[in-house]
Amino acid sequence: MVRVEAIPIKRIRRPLYRQNDAAKVAALMESIQVIGLQEPIDILEVDGEYYGFSGCHRFEACTRLGHETILCRIRRAPRTVLAKHLA
Repeated sequence: MVRVEAIPIKRIRRPLYRQNDAAKVAALMESIQVIGLQEPIDILEVDGEYYGFSGCHRFEACTRLGHETILCRIRRAPRTVLAKHLA
């Protein structure tokens, strides 16, 4: 089951380093300031903890804009699924 809600950015762990395209982040920041975040990022909820593996540019743009929360598409998963993402 998937739900969509705003999650505090500080609660989302980003365990894998991703290189962001600075121009794309800047363009998203402009867009988000004008029309807001249109597409939620996808996160896993494992034992009450949130993990993000995609939406890196949107996450970075919202962080740089000083947003306290970000709209997320949340999927609950067991630790075995988390382990596969980290492998």
